[in-house]
Amino acid sequence: MAADRHILLVSSVSISLHRVMGLVGSFQLVLLLTLTFRAAGINIPLEVEQPPTMLSYTRGPIVALPFDNNVTLSCEAKGNPAPLYRWTKDNADVILSDTMTVKTDSTTGTLVLQNKQLFQFQGKYRCYASNKLGTAMTEEIELIVTHIPKFQKETLQPIVVNEGDPIILECNPPETVISLQVHWMSSGLKHIKQDERVTMGTDGNLYFSNALQQDSRPDYCCIAAFSEIRTILPKTAMSVLVMSSEAPPARKPSLLLPPGVQTVKVLLKGETLHLECIPAGLYVPTPDVTWMKMGGNMTGRVELTKFQRLLTVPAVEEQDQGKYMCTAENSAGKAVHYFDVIVEEPPKWLAEPPQSQLTVIGSDVHIECSVGGNPLPDITWRRNGEIFKDDTSNVRVLEDTLVFDNLQPVDSAVYQCEASNSHGSILANVNLVVMNMAPLILTRDYQEYAVVLGADIVMNCSVFSSPPSQISWYLVDDDMLQIMNVNSSDQGLYTCIARTSLDQVNATALLTVMDIPDAPTNLEISELELRRVRLSWLPGSDHNSAITEFVVEYEESKWEPGKWRELQKVIGNQATAELTLHGHLNYQFRVYAVNEVGPGPPSEPTRRHETPPAPPDRNPENIKIHGHLPHQMDISWEPLLPIEHNGPGLEYKVSFRKLGVEDVWQEHLVKRHSFVVRNTTTFIPYEIKIQSRNSHGWGPEPKVVTGYSGEDVPTAAPQDIAVEVINTTVLRVSWTPVPNATVRGHLGGYDNPNKTLDEHHSLTFPGKKSHVIVPGLEPFSEYKLTVNVFNKKGNGPKSDPVIFNTPEGVPQQVPILTASNPQKDSILLVWGPPLKSNGFLSGYYLQYHLLNDTSLAVLETQEVNISDADTTQLHLRGLERDSGYRFHLSACTRAGCGPSLMEESRTLAVSGAYKDTSTVWTFYIIDGLDPGTSYTVRLMVKRPSDNASIFEDIIQTRSQGENFAGLSNSVPTKGWLIGTMCVVALLTLIALVACFLRKNKAGKYAGTPPPQRQDLFSMEKGHDSDEKPLRSSSLCSLNGNDVVGDSFSRDSLVDYTDCGGEFSEDGSFIGEYSGFKHRDSVSEPSGLSRVTA
Repeated sequence: MAADRHILLVSSVSISLHRVMGLVGSFQLVLLLTLTFRAAGINIPLEVEQPPTMLSYTRGPIVALPFDNNVTLSCEAKGNPAPLYRWTKDNADVILSDTMTVKTDSTTGTLVLQNKQLFQFQGKYRCYASNKLGTAMTEEIELIVTHIPKFQKETLQPIVVNEGDPIILECNPPETVISLQVHWMSSGLKHIKQDERVTMGTDGNLYFSNALQQDSRPDYCCIAAFSEIRTILPKTAMSVLVMSSEAPPARKPSLLLPPGVQTVKVLLKGETLHLECIPAGLYVPTPDVTWMKMGGNMTGRVELTKFQRLLTVPAVEEQDQGKYMCTAENSAGKAVHYFDVIVEEPPKWLAEPPQSQLTVIGSDVHIECSVGGNPLPDITWRRNGEIFKDDTSNVRVLEDTLVFDNLQPVDSAVYQCEASNSHGSILANVNLVVMNMAPLILTRDYQEYAVVLGADIVMNCSVFSSPPSQISWYLVDDDMLQIMNVNSSDQGLYTCIARTSLDQVNATALLTVMDIPDAPTNLEISELELRRVRLSWLPGSDHNSAITEFVVEYEESKWEPGKWRELQKVIGNQATAELTLHGHLNYQFRVYAVNEVGPGPPSEPTRRHETPPAPPDRNPENIKIHGHLPHQMDISWEPLLPIEHNGPGLEYKVSFRKLGVEDVWQEHLVKRHSFVVRNTTTFIPYEIKIQSRNSHGWGPEPKVVTGYSGEDVPTAAPQDIAVEVINTTVLRVSWTPVPNATVRGHLGGYDNPNKTLDEHHSLTFPGKKSHVIVPGLEPFSEYKLTVNVFNKKGNGPKSDPVIFNTPEGVPQQVPILTASNPQKDSILLVWGPPLKSNGFLSGYYLQYHLLNDTSLAVLETQEVNISDADTTQLHLRGLERDSGYRFHLSACTRAGCGPSLMEESRTLAVSGAYKDTSTVWTFYIIDGLDPGTSYTVRLMVKRPSDNASIFEDIIQTRSQGENFAGLSNSVPTKGWLIGTMCVVALLTLIALVACFLRKNKAGKYAGTPPPQRQDLFSMEKGHDSDEKPLRSSSLCSLNGNDVVGDSFSRDSLVDYTDCGGEFSEDGSFIGEYSGFKHRDSVSEPSGLSRVTA
């Protein structure tokens, strides 16, 4: 064995590389020796005994919920011998029980806590991994077990304030580590509108800078939403009554939040800073809030939201700390508050954690624990998990550094550095390994490597030793041999030798160089027949990678001179190919080989080989027949390639005849690849064949294909149309199919156009059918149905219409359900009839459920059947005090009840806490409005001598997709005006009754009745000032006998006003709706009714 390249010992260890064959040529050798050191510290191979090293563990804190099945704390370490695991809780050993287990194997020590009594497991845990050489430990892992949050039961007294005074509604959500969102809503789950005057603070409380009478309501609800546990908690509703008072003079502002004049805010670096100032002040003028940072400028990351009340700085840094001031000011004065913002930081490594070290006996080392933080962290040193005692002669503790002198094997251990301050702690395990060890080669002996010629190759020679080796090679360093731009001379056997004064070891590797195959040689052509030849060759070298295939290419000089195309492939162990050639061409051939590396270069081309002319070998393919016009047939095909002509004068013979009618073929010779047959009969079948020919003869006998001449629209309509109604929305339609001759084309299918009233629908059924199932009809409707056949040209004539009716079905969902006027034992429900009753409305079905305050589970269910179809309200009595209820209301016909609409509400804790002066409302549904449009609505008292309006307002309809709650919240501010109008309407009605009684004392029994009085709605679109009553009909009357037409919308005016538009003569509520008519009138009101449960 020739040692052409040798590695000399530089210090105590050397590595040598030998090759069996001589190394010639120019290349680079690079030995990459990582030994036992990496950027993150030592990496001792597991073949060598070593103390435990922590690989991964669960980071705290961990929040466990009561319904979690279990809690898993993971801990994984490596070491030799394999480490054993133990856990501590609050610095005491964990004693395993039937509610906790430790899953261990060679690398893990996972602690699993079973969900039986999770609260007993709350605390701070550590994992310890130990073997005979030391103990590694984790940081503290805090486990927090939280209860399911809930509001405490409480009885809240009504809050009574004077107009202009501030109000604070306290939410006080449950304290928990689970993230929550707070919402203020009404009992109808509509958000309380917030603005400069009404604001929710970051503490969850609702602040009113000054109270208005419109703030009076009995159902201010604080809703705490916990998305992580999918829980929503409502707090007991709060009642607010704002007393009217004379307008007080402007007052100097004060601050509702925060209290006092100065607040200290301590945050951790990276947290979000929230500073909030909510002023109290009279609404004329409204106090403005401004912010400034004293002694400096505020960062550009500052965000001001909630009408300037909230200052937010995301991801605070040290530069954000300082003194901030908020000012609430109006013309009467100002109020200020100061915030001292302090930014602190938990412990952190200033550079990187201290690294493990491998050293030899007798050396000196130090371990530095360089940390920062605010406040400055305290440092605790441990040895194998125990507090380190500075009682040995060769170890000193100098603040953040351990200094070791004259190390001995007994000093090998795992040392822990833990830095802590008030915001947390960090810990690093430092493995100190003291040993003298001879080199150990870790690479497998006789490792084989294969490389492509010209590529790079890296051959590993991994070595471990102590002390660390110092290596010197010719153009080589580290423990890997890298050869750049490998060539064939680099192939051979390599030996890696590692030497120290203690010992010498070696490992051997075999390098194989691969390349693409060489080009074949000695190509020879031997003729078998006129246009068949055999091509043979000698394969070239495969360069250590077996040849998988040979590719034969050709070039011909007539049509594409100089362009090589693939002709045939043969398997890699075959060196001949039989080739079938086209006629009238001058060929030459070449071959190249392919192996796993890639394709090799092609061989030298053969001599020219000319083939004699011959008739075409094949006929055209892909024949297409189209009928673009009724009396015409278009024929096209895919022409032969130029090399397939086999000779000069190529043309095509097109032959056709009527299928089953004519025996003689009509023939035409063409040079192009299309032909048009004219003056054909509409849509009849033809036989077509196309044959190629040249000057030397005809191609093979062609195949016959079938096609059709041009189509035209059908001429006949289906007969005997029959309709079978299966249910309210599905029917079966059957018919007698039209004769095939009348289709005059490929049958596309049948159309079933039908219409109800002014709506038109059409269904298409492809294929030859005589009956179909038609879905999607509307119940209780009249339809007219026709059937026609169609083809590609269009539809045929329609059949005679069939008129039928669909049966009665269940109604649609009621469009609106409101729960209002809550008392301690009663709630008023008001609803509107369904938009489509799908039959004769027979009444309503109500289910209401008593709910659990915490889980919202159903505790008790009751049912009410309402048999009067005209009823649109229900006063539920006998309910439990201060309890939540869920209501489900369905409309019913004789066919059954439709889907229900749900609403929730809550009874009051104290009766009479809030008095709603407009006990109930009347509302009308007005239909046919355009979305996103302004309308003027007038309520009028109409008499022969008076046409005065007692209420007028502009209402904006919702755009498509707009949230309903968002619209309704924009109008309640007009409640005081509408309430006044209602009172005026009531007084007017009483006056009218008195006048009528006085004028006609006995008119009630005389033959001439007094003139009737009507309440009318008229509507104008946009800004048109002319009065335009809806659809010319009287919209509603006080006596309740007039039918309310389809012109009324399904949106209730209750959603837009705090009071309705119609009262009876005694001031009570009248609830009346008309049904939606498809076939005829669905519901005729026969009087006014009220249902009480």
